Amino acid sequence: PVRCVIPGTAGARSVKWLSKLIVASGESQSHWQQNDYKAFHCSVTWDDADFSSLPAIQDMPVNSAISSPAPKEQVALSPTNTVQLKGWAFSGGGRGIARVEVSADGKTWTSAELQRPENQALERTWAWTFWTAELPVPKDLAIPGKPITVMCKAADAQYNVQPETIDSVWNIRGVLCNSWHKVQTVLE
Repeated sequence: PVRCVIPGTAGARSVKWLSKLIVASGESQSHWQQNDYKAFHCSVTWDDADFSSLPAIQDMPVNSAISSPAPKEQVALSPTNTVQLKGWAFSGGGRGIARVEVSADGKTWTSAELQRPENQALERTWAWTFWTAELPVPKDLAIPGKPITVMCKAADAQYNVQPETIDSVWNIRGVLCNSWHKVQTVLE
């Protein structure tokens, strides 16, 4: 079996078990193209969802996540009250990542250092951008043994930014939900 992988396009468009290729002037009429992978607003229910009213998802929104520390992991607080974070960021359609920000309180933000190939054009980025950050922890949160929630958000080359909460992007399919990523850790 073969899978057709289309860079910069949602994985749902990368057909599995490809058995033939058809060049057509219009969109496929398959179930997956017409009746799935569409993002309704948060008030639409399964009872009133009209799949014919929306286009199929073609690319992904900007997203980022913290890969280290892991949830509930104990993290060392440096002598300067910082913790080290690592993660990734991605945006569909070949849009590169312009910035990633990290926070321990959701109010004050620190820029992460992006790790991307030197000659990578921001409008032709087809992979994750890894990042690292030394996050300053506010003194009122820098208490050994105390759990803190660290978070990240990204902006892509078109300055699309992750929303703060899932409330504004939640939908019945659960697709394209890209709110700030949060991880609760415990300071050593």
